[in-house]
Amino acid sequence: MRVAGFTFIRNAVKNDYPVVEAITSILPLCDEFVIALGNSDDATAQLVESIGSPKIRVINTVWDDSKREGGAVFAEQTDIAFNNISPDADWAFYIQGDECVHEKYLPTIKKEMEDNLADTKIEGLLFKYQHFYGSYDYYSHSRRWYRREIRIVRNNKHIHAYRDAQGFRWDDRKINVKLIDAYIYHYGWVKQPKVIENKLRNFSRFYHDEAWIAANIPETYEFDYSNADKLIPFTGTHPAVMQKRITALNWKLDPAKIKMKMDMRRKVLQAVEMLTGWRIGEYRNYKIVK
Repeated sequence: MRVAGFTFIRNAVKNDYPVVEAITSILPLCDEFVIALGNSDDATAQLVESIGSPKIRVINTVWDDSKREGGAVFAEQTDIAFNNISPDADWAFYIQGDECVHEKYLPTIKKEMEDNLADTKIEGLLFKYQHFYGSYDYYSHSRRWYRREIRIVRNNKHIHAYRDAQGFRWDDRKINVKLIDAYIYHYGWVKQPKVIENKLRNFSRFYHDEAWIAANIPETYEFDYSNADKLIPFTGTHPAVMQKRITALNWKLDPAKIKMKMDMRRKVLQAVEMLTGWRIGEYRNYKIVK
């Protein structure tokens, strides 16, 4: 069994993406790793080079910044990396620049790839998600974010990134997947307010024009962490590759000072999910078949 990792990245330094940690967290499972490295105006190229692994192959790309509808440029860059994977790879393991896999899940992930290799009805593996928010001490439980997504797919070119590359499709249909007992840790919202404000402005440029950004995220905008819905203390451990970054964090989030913005409808739906585990009306860009 051969496994290829893949990702895309641009301006990781400017936007404080833990891309080195993301890549190195799954590198032990990969025989090769393809990075679509976008035209950055910071030291992202040097950051990627610092990993120093012979498994890594970089594809230099230039982003079409005019592709704003639905974040299409993210899917385009994901597909560039995926399409450059070696033909002899069986599985393709996708990781985004603000995601990470705990080393405790690596044996489970490897076994699932081995056990399902010959089962052609399984086209991808579905992961659970933990969305950390504000600090490494809390994660958000919210209907605003996906709780599961595909991160391993067959190395089949019928597969492509869907919409803004949150997930994948096989041509125009949903991918048949197996839900596995492993988590992706998402760290995109673990930042201080000013850093998040800058990230929001930079990130929004791939969805909206400057007029929209000026109207919705002006220079006077202050991020207040009120969109989490519910913050839950994290009692587990973080991936070993994240420890240096965690140690360097020099501030603490105080949930008591955050007034959550949650309408009655979401409160009721959230309560149902907390009691039963059923997320009513959940968006699923996949079909669980095993």
